[in-house]
Amino acid sequence: MKKCIPVDQAVGMVLPHDITEIVQDKFKGRAFKKGHIVRQEDIDRLRSLGKEHIYVLELAAEEIHENEAALLMAAALAGSGVEYSDDVHEGKVSILAAHDGLLKIDKEASFRFNLLGEVMCSTLHDNTPVKKGEQVAAVRLIPLVGDRSLIAQAVEIANAGEKIVRVLSLPMVKAGIVITGSEVFHGRIEDKFEAVLRGKLTVLGSEVVRVGFAPDDAGLIAEQISQCIAVGAELVITSGGMSVDPDDVTRAGIREAGAKDIVYGTPVLPGAMFLVGRIGTVSVVGLPACGMFHKITVFDLVLPRILAGERLSREDFAAMGHGGLCRNCKFCQYPVCSFGK
Repeated sequence: MKKCIPVDQAVGMVLPHDITEIVQDKFKGRAFKKGHIVRQEDIDRLRSLGKEHIYVLELAAEEIHENEAALLMAAALAGSGVEYSDDVHEGKVSILAAHDGLLKIDKEASFRFNLLGEVMCSTLHDNTPVKKGEQVAAVRLIPLVGDRSLIAQAVEIANAGEKIVRVLSLPMVKAGIVITGSEVFHGRIEDKFEAVLRGKLTVLGSEVVRVGFAPDDAGLIAEQISQCIAVGAELVITSGGMSVDPDDVTRAGIREAGAKDIVYGTPVLPGAMFLVGRIGTVSVVGLPACGMFHKITVFDLVLPRILAGERLSREDFAAMGHGGLCRNCKFCQYPVCSFGK
């Protein structure tokens, strides 16, 4: 039961929730913490915050306070690779990445959780690369006091399968790079692909163990792929030769090297002619020439998932069409943008 009393009669009473202060463009945070005992000198400040009355709570057995509810739900939502503090701030618990990695959100379970109405879980997008300490989700009970049965339903949904919020670590993967194209192989132009690919792999904690070059010859491309695998590459990336021109035979070379489960073509721009496949346990990626021209392509969307051990299917690629159009912003801010979301 909530009793509403005038603020000037509240001296000596305990605040049942955080009271927030907002100063436009300067500050939004906790002015008074839950549990604060109201003093005479607090009255004017409370009024300046628009508080002419405060609540005094007397909870029935079937009721639950926002702070307790938030902690119960956070425990149910948080899976491997994330952490949270017991310090509830303004009724909200923030869930943070415990290490660098790839954020995984069970979107269907999250939908059912939020469909309950008076509870909420807000997250970053599924498959977003995140850094240690970054906030990836937040959860709270929306009213100050809720029904314990509702929180029980929310917890049950969150516990039904894998946790709704997880961060997968990205292992150090040994990668081989095969630069294709007769123009590069014969020294007619300088290769620009190696530096780009090496940089993207290094940022995600992996290393390049071999770089091979092959002309537009399927057999020689297959040979270079095999040599990468022979020196221990767990991932092989080929560059160029993925279009419909008669000299573009990289796909044929990947097949000749023994690749299976090949998926070619994505509804993502840039990156429509992208390919993934496998040679045994080794992932093979065919990256079209757009990967050299554009700073961010489909390769950046899927590389963390491949490093995390996912096997991408036609269904995975089809789902990427929604949000798969890059805006080609003058100043790229990926991943803080809509691409791949």
